[in-house]
Amino acid sequence: MKRRVVITGIGLVTPLGTGTDATWDGLVNGRSGIDTITRFDASAHASRIAAEVKDFNPEDYFEAKQAKNLDHFVQYALAAAEMAVRQSGLVVSEEEAERVGVITGCGMGGLPTIEQYNQICMEKGPRRITPFLIPRIIPNMPSGHISMRFNAKGPNLALSTACAAGTHAVGEAYRSIMYGDCDIAITGGAESVISPLAVGGFASMKALSTRNDDPQAASRPFDRDRDGFVIAEGSGMVILEELEHALRRGAPIFAEMAGYGQTSDAYHVAAPPENGEGGARCMKRALQDAGMNPEDIDYINAHGTSTPLNDRCETAAIKTVFKEYASRLNISSTKSMTGHMLGGAGGIEAAFIALTLYKGVIPPTVNLDNPDSDCDLDYVPKVARELPVAAAMSNSFGFGGTNGVIIMKRFSK
Repeated sequence: MKRRVVITGIGLVTPLGTGTDATWDGLVNGRSGIDTITRFDASAHASRIAAEVKDFNPEDYFEAKQAKNLDHFVQYALAAAEMAVRQSGLVVSEEEAERVGVITGCGMGGLPTIEQYNQICMEKGPRRITPFLIPRIIPNMPSGHISMRFNAKGPNLALSTACAAGTHAVGEAYRSIMYGDCDIAITGGAESVISPLAVGGFASMKALSTRNDDPQAASRPFDRDRDGFVIAEGSGMVILEELEHALRRGAPIFAEMAGYGQTSDAYHVAAPPENGEGGARCMKRALQDAGMNPEDIDYINAHGTSTPLNDRCETAAIKTVFKEYASRLNISSTKSMTGHMLGGAGGIEAAFIALTLYKGVIPPTVNLDNPDSDCDLDYVPKVARELPVAAAMSNSFGFGGTNGVIIMKRFSK
């Protein structure tokens, strides 16, 4: 018999603010975290905008010496995990340590550190490379450091499945608890690659918005005038917990996990199939896993990247799965405000659907001024919608054709 799994803690470090309250306030009020890049001189780049984390103070979470040896994506993940653990009231005893897991997602790891030390190596020689280089850059450092900080000795995994990584991490953590591998999991995603090489690389693929003169209007999912995604950074972490364990310790419960699906397009390295069939299969698998019908879903947090291909193909996929009911769904892309956090996106968006279920407010899709004729569903344009939501879905699709979908439902005993 499947064990029930609930969300008992949420931590967010995003371009809308450090902390869950700050991020949620920005989200439901339609604020954008996107602006001109300050992390490096982007004047020679085609895209000169990003959603940077602006108010993060490492000294709130680490000693200065430790922070110096952690890449930003690890710092954000640790800070988000700290918030989630604190909110959950979780204290890991030595007796329970082996029943607590950590599963995180990350797309690209410490790329800015690689760029920095490649230049140092070329200019000053290999002896100037820090001994902390490798521990700073590898994608499993968030899961490793989180496990060390909180004495979590259960399953420890890091998934690197491009833009689906955070969603896959939450889904795999759900399964680990559901099938008894652990009782608690700290899970989510993190990313921080606002750097010359990453921005230049995505721009060379024509994937990024070049609306440099109006950054806050640049991410415009499902809009006729969208021209690419806006690169972002940050982390979202949640505490997943077996229901009876959570009830015994009086933990707060924000939502309940209900389903998880994963598929492959087996189609193209960077583009979805026109009919979105891989994403459609993934949504169907998540619904099947949840034992739900399409009509049971009230809200979809769409992948909604603001690229011409994704938004059209995701709309087609939703129509395939939900058929006539698709027109009655509430759908929004929070990337219109946060930008696209790549491997970290699924972590923050898992937190967003949990908060939507808990608070009864659906975040909007901002900048939806002129809906694309191929994108003709209800994307909750511009203004948040107060509505009791019984079940919500979050979609994530990544390069390589990898897809992940999770479903949560409002908790009731």
